[in-house]
Amino acid sequence: MKRTQKINEWRESSRPELEARLQEVRRNLYMFRQRVATKQLENTKAIYEARKDIARLLTLLREDELKAQGGQK
Repeated sequence: MKRTQKINEWRESSRPELEARLQEVRRNLYMFRQRVATKQLENTKAIYEARKDIARLLTLLREDELKAQGGQK
């Protein structure tokens, strides 16, 4: 899946879905790091991609939070 498709799909998701996805990606990152330490991970780019996905998800969650604050004023 292309990056822009993934982001657009995430933008349509609800906050709990984004939080669940964030937990999943963080768990995957932890597992990737363990596999690197034991020299079992062949695709080291997966760590880079997981870190970027975490940043994107946190950004989307923050955008949602700011929209909610803007509506309260």
